[in-house]
Amino acid sequence: MPSYLIAILIRELNNVEIANGVHMLELDFRGHIINPTLLWDHEMAVLIDTGFPGQIEELRMTMKKVGVSLDMVKVVILTHQDIDHIGSLPEILQECGSNVQVYAHELDKPYIQGELPLLKDGHIKNPPKGRVDNTLIDGQELAFCGGIRVIHTPGHTPGHISLYLRRSKTLVAGDSMYSVNGKLEGIHEPTTPDVEEARLSLQKYQDDNIESVICYHGGLSKGRMNDQIRAL
Repeated sequence: MPSYLIAILIRELNNVEIANGVHMLELDFRGHIINPTLLWDHEMAVLIDTGFPGQIEELRMTMKKVGVSLDMVKVVILTHQDIDHIGSLPEILQECGSNVQVYAHELDKPYIQGELPLLKDGHIKNPPKGRVDNTLIDGQELAFCGGIRVIHTPGHTPGHISLYLRRSKTLVAGDSMYSVNGKLEGIHEPTTPDVEEARLSLQKYQDDNIESVICYHGGLSKGRMNDQIRAL
């Protein structure tokens, strides 16, 4: 049995309900927790980021705990090209095929599709490759699950995006920020090639009333989020 499945059996997987139809998932990769986001309604489910390669079964199990099956996912949105975000995309596409539409920013699309080596993981042999069906631009509105606004937040990668979930006033921040024990700690500079651009990107969040922030690394922060972001 693969080691990651043994880990699943040893400890209970968690997820956090942000609002009705919005869950922050928790995946464990060699002791490091990452947090994809799952949205759903009576028509469909939307998965934001897919974890590392080989995590599809863990992903399936965490979704099942919420009551959502993998075949309900009709849209995958990738915040950016890093391997811990696109890793299980090929397996999802293999299983779900044309029933899933994949969205990402046009600047990261060629890396996700394997046309260019991943900017920060280019040394990896046989990196995950998936298709991108639809490219996103700054300010674009997606009608899924109560409404999603796309915010282009470059710095961590050229095509990094964040997503504002209108119904729950939740910001899915990807890797534009990280948090520790529920408090935003700012930009993770060691993995951010253009820190100055990343700082400028944070200013875009002030246009929205944010009640919750999901960081892919560090998880959920709640409270006076606009004030916390402004302080960064």
